[in-house]
Amino acid sequence: MPALFQGALDSAPGEDLPQRILLVENSRTFTSMLKEAIEQRLELPVSVATSLAEAGRLLDEEKGWFLVLTGLVLADGDRDHVVDFFLSRGLRTVVVSSVYDEDLRKRVLQQQIIDYVLKNTPGSVDYLVWLVQRLDRNRRIAALVVDDSMSARLYAASLLRMYGHEVYEAADGAEGLKAIEAHPAIRLAVVDQEMPGMEGVEFTRRLRTLRSRDKVAVIGISGNTDPSLIPRFLKNGANDFLRKPFSREEFFCRVSQNVDQLELIGTLQDLATRDFLTGLPNRRCFLEQSQRQLPKLELKGEQVAVAMIDIDHFKHINDTHGHEAGDDALRAVAAAVADHARDQDLIARFGGEEFCLLVPGLEEDEAIDYFEILRQRIAALEVDLGHTILRMTVSIGVCCLRPAGDALHGLISEADRQLYLAKAAGRNRVCSTGVATATREPALVL
Repeated sequence: MPALFQGALDSAPGEDLPQRILLVENSRTFTSMLKEAIEQRLELPVSVATSLAEAGRLLDEEKGWFLVLTGLVLADGDRDHVVDFFLSRGLRTVVVSSVYDEDLRKRVLQQQIIDYVLKNTPGSVDYLVWLVQRLDRNRRIAALVVDDSMSARLYAASLLRMYGHEVYEAADGAEGLKAIEAHPAIRLAVVDQEMPGMEGVEFTRRLRTLRSRDKVAVIGISGNTDPSLIPRFLKNGANDFLRKPFSREEFFCRVSQNVDQLELIGTLQDLATRDFLTGLPNRRCFLEQSQRQLPKLELKGEQVAVAMIDIDHFKHINDTHGHEAGDDALRAVAAAVADHARDQDLIARFGGEEFCLLVPGLEEDEAIDYFEILRQRIAALEVDLGHTILRMTVSIGVCCLRPAGDALHGLISEADRQLYLAKAAGRNRVCSTGVATATREPALVL
């Protein structure tokens, strides 16, 4: 499957990650609201307990616990015992309390809990749902801490691990840059300014030559009170800055805000470059990627094939079965194209019922076989519409050339002309420059 088809960020949930959430609370109204909100919005399973005894029984009976949300007022446990009960089991814990007591909040936050949330404030349910979602997603986002102070580095790394991140550590800038190059999953870097050999600002500048702002968020940290330090960090590519010493709550808020922004940028990029209906890259993305790839293929002297694919009699499908059936047909063809394509191929929904592929490294006979197999795969599809099974065919026009100069427009135009010839010749066939195939047996085997 080509890389372009695999989503922007990051990020299908790992099947092996624990998913279960334990909600320990004796307020039925609040429990019901929060459980419903998490299950409906996040599709994560929530189990409810009203006492420590019941919570312990659930923890022993079930596996795969991800997070505990617990109140502090339970019949069989005082405030300190409740928190210890879950932390001693190595469970990530969020305290949800109706008690506004600043001394209590500070005392509880001194323990290794993730957050202390007041449940009787406006928006508390929405905040808790966001927090659960953030902690869940963090497990798929790696972070890097670059600091020559071992104690400071271990402290920041421990907080990031508490929030769910996989964490890499580096004792200096050079080691940090090697980590960035070696681990593409790193999306967040926390960087100290005062380091021997390479200061944080210089590290950030060099990092930006490897990863752009929309790929890795950088948070600079320092205890230096120099007023020019923050703008220097930001001008050299940092996304944010934290002054030492910082509180755990501020650290978590800054990290979460920056990761949220990365995900938002990824979503916007996805909307701009991906076809919403089929999930394939769109025309704009295909053209941009092709323009970048063709000069590389030209330098290598590789042959390239560009193909236009059109679903035969698509208007008849819409008119006979409805536009929803037409959408099902488009999704089925898109999936077949994506499954057939190789990692180095570029694919797209070009518009309407048309798809486009750029396939490098095949001679003309090999390219014809490649597209003939794809044509047969699509002809073999059976799309269940409920009341009937939809079958369809496609016509494919192919242009095979060794690219030279600004060749993309010419390749697409010739492939489009060959598509017209395939339709004029009766549809359900592959036409290529100088070759037309209707019943050609491919050399490759399905």
